[in-house]
Amino acid sequence: MNHYTILRWLLVVSVVGGILWSTQTGHTAPTPTTTEPPSTATEPPSTTTRLHTSSFSPLQGVTAIAAGSWHTCALTGSGEVWCWGYNWSGQLGDGSYTDRSTPVAVSGLPSGVTAIAAGGAHTCALTSSGGVMCWGGNYFGQLGDGSYTDRSTPVAVSGLPSGVTAIAAGGAHTCALMSSGGVWCWGYNLSGQLGDGSTIYHITPVAVSGLPSEVTAIAAGYAHTCALTGSGGVWCWGDNGFGQLGDGSFTDSSTPAAVGGLPSGVTAIAAGGRYTCALTSSGGVWCWGRNDSGQLGDGSFTNRSTPGAVGGLPSGVTAIAAGGAHTCALTSSGGVWCWGGNDSGQLGDGSYTDRSTPGAVSGLPSGVTAIAAGGAHTCARTSSGGVWCWGGNFYGQLGDGTTTDRSTPGAVSGLPSGVTAIAAGNYHTCALTGSDGVWCWGDNFYGQLGDGTTTNRSTPGAVSGLPSGVTAIAAGNYHTCALTSSGGVWCWGRNDSGQLGDGTTTNRSTPGAVGGLPSGVTAIAAGDYHTCALMSSGGVWCWGLNNRGQLGDGSYTDSSTPVAVGGLPSGVMAIAAGNYHTCALTGSDGVWCWGTNSDGQLGDGTTTNRSTPVAVSGLPSGVTAIAAGNYHTCALTSSGGVWCWGYNLSGQLGDGTTTNRSTPGAVSGLPSGVTAIAAGDEHTCALTGSGGVWCWGDNYYGQLGDGTTTNRSTPGAVSGLPSGVTAIAAGVYHTCALTGSGGVMCWGNNGDGQLGDGRPLYRTTPVDVVTSASWGVYLPMIVR
Repeated sequence: MNHYTILRWLLVVSVVGGILWSTQTGHTAPTPTTTEPPSTATEPPSTTTRLHTSSFSPLQGVTAIAAGSWHTCALTGSGEVWCWGYNWSGQLGDGSYTDRSTPVAVSGLPSGVTAIAAGGAHTCALTSSGGVMCWGGNYFGQLGDGSYTDRSTPVAVSGLPSGVTAIAAGGAHTCALMSSGGVWCWGYNLSGQLGDGSTIYHITPVAVSGLPSEVTAIAAGYAHTCALTGSGGVWCWGDNGFGQLGDGSFTDSSTPAAVGGLPSGVTAIAAGGRYTCALTSSGGVWCWGRNDSGQLGDGSFTNRSTPGAVGGLPSGVTAIAAGGAHTCALTSSGGVWCWGGNDSGQLGDGSYTDRSTPGAVSGLPSGVTAIAAGGAHTCARTSSGGVWCWGGNFYGQLGDGTTTDRSTPGAVSGLPSGVTAIAAGNYHTCALTGSDGVWCWGDNFYGQLGDGTTTNRSTPGAVSGLPSGVTAIAAGNYHTCALTSSGGVWCWGRNDSGQLGDGTTTNRSTPGAVGGLPSGVTAIAAGDYHTCALMSSGGVWCWGLNNRGQLGDGSYTDSSTPVAVGGLPSGVMAIAAGNYHTCALTGSDGVWCWGTNSDGQLGDGTTTNRSTPVAVSGLPSGVTAIAAGNYHTCALTSSGGVWCWGYNLSGQLGDGTTTNRSTPGAVSGLPSGVTAIAAGDEHTCALTGSGGVWCWGDNYYGQLGDGTTTNRSTPGAVSGLPSGVTAIAAGVYHTCALTGSGGVMCWGNNGDGQLGDGRPLYRTTPVDVVTSASWGVYLPMIVR
């Protein structure tokens, strides 16, 4: 991002005050002799990889949307801002310059954001205190921080008077409306779009001169700006090469000029590429300026220097949005109608044909309450808080996880709906959906996320190349495996010890079939560097690292293909794999373990390693489930009790001590009715029949979920979880829960994005796993 020259001019729009722009990126102060940019936007060079198309559930809780040139942003009810799409200048605000095809959270914003605006390559937010913060491209000073430096996280606009009530972002300039009715602007000013009577760029705000009092709304276009007064008058200034100022001329103006010929009662304005539109109280829409794509909606392709009525709209229009060369209107019934340029499908009518009169957007859900138009894409917000987008998607600006254009609306994505199972590796997490797809997030150094890359992800991404019918998943240290309904096992990730079972020791970033397994696999378990499978016959087969005897075949030799575990009694019904040890539960309720036993994790009363299974001694009858941590093991009984043994330095055995045990001891203080258990590195968790989760042991990263970072040698309740948790999974330093609604919540260490919330911050209480996106910059911050 250093020392860029002027790269291109983008023609685009954003609406939350209505906006549009051209832009470029760079770091060197421009000169006032810059020549007029071209009037037609060109497709930017390909700098991103197109992604696969997948099905997601929609982003929720959104209260406002804004569309920039090739990026989109959403404001949630909690005051957070999420952005997606093109990010060359840092306009997504996540601390990176990486494009995103699904939303990422803007970092560093204060609480209480009330409005957002998206410009050509920059974005701004208005806070409840009346302050403005901006981020992204700043070649012309459009961020207003007194510099020409691009910013990938928000910076405060300096020198604004107090009481900002609205903001608008244009091609490369920004404006703010004050509670007093005054307007202040900053950034690019070659055409006079700052309205201060000059054509000099300003890197901090200057007052617009000559406006009547009581301005109530503002809109910023490509290189012009407009204001609406309380009396319904419209005033515009800046570039006027196509008549977009509406004063009957084609002459630029560096101070406001009144728009002539508008009917009375204008209630809203929108500024597009080089045109402007106004909405009246009667629901009529009037437009003026450039019209080569039919964006004025008057049935012609003729430019206009004074307003003309849009024809063919249904009654009851309540909002308008102006894009690069297309316009949309929202009706009181929740319908959306669009017209103008349609080369990328931005009109949403299923075609790619320009329209000079309005046509209905097809396929939108009911209850649309807001619209925004970008350079060549459009978005709508529904009453439920979901966002749907359509049109150009080269940089992921539609937020659906792909870079494929859409001529009809698609939902902005989150975690796929209907998660049925979860698995936590050392620093990554995976989820299985009801449609048999597997999604992973977190550390991906060895390809353990299965998306064909080795790039970390802080939100879920689909595993590619799996066969249909996945029924179970397991996550090891740096590898992941899936079991299919046909009994096949597929693995991916690290493979230096043969833990993928494909006969090689070569890492894989996409799934490969495990070879040499007998038919009828019913369950799988993944340890740090080994993997095991349970057969319908009750036999167990393992592969991978075997330095401690964890494969159970009587040897200490690694194997890159499955070998049978010897000496197990018949009727094995469950398996669990720890760091370097493995355990099996038999139908007679007995538990057998093998591998390393340095801390008594095999439970046979010794600390002797075993290369074949030995029985755990001293367990009560009725064991129904087992879990293996790094150096400890636990068992759940039919009465709902939990017993643990092995390493206990952090209290992970839950018996009130930090003393190791080579035979099982009861966990103390658990509520009745435990139905499932999970074991991490040095912590353990239990799920109760009522859907509550209790954890104990190491809590350095908040993996116990109790709001602290204090270790516990007895169980404590996880706070902040919804009722009805149905499954739990424990990684090395993080924990996840599956809710009854099919959602996933995680807590603990998040240095590699393994919590899946898009923000690599440690969490001491649960957070929702959210949208799928590429991993952003690591933030060395701990949330306590």
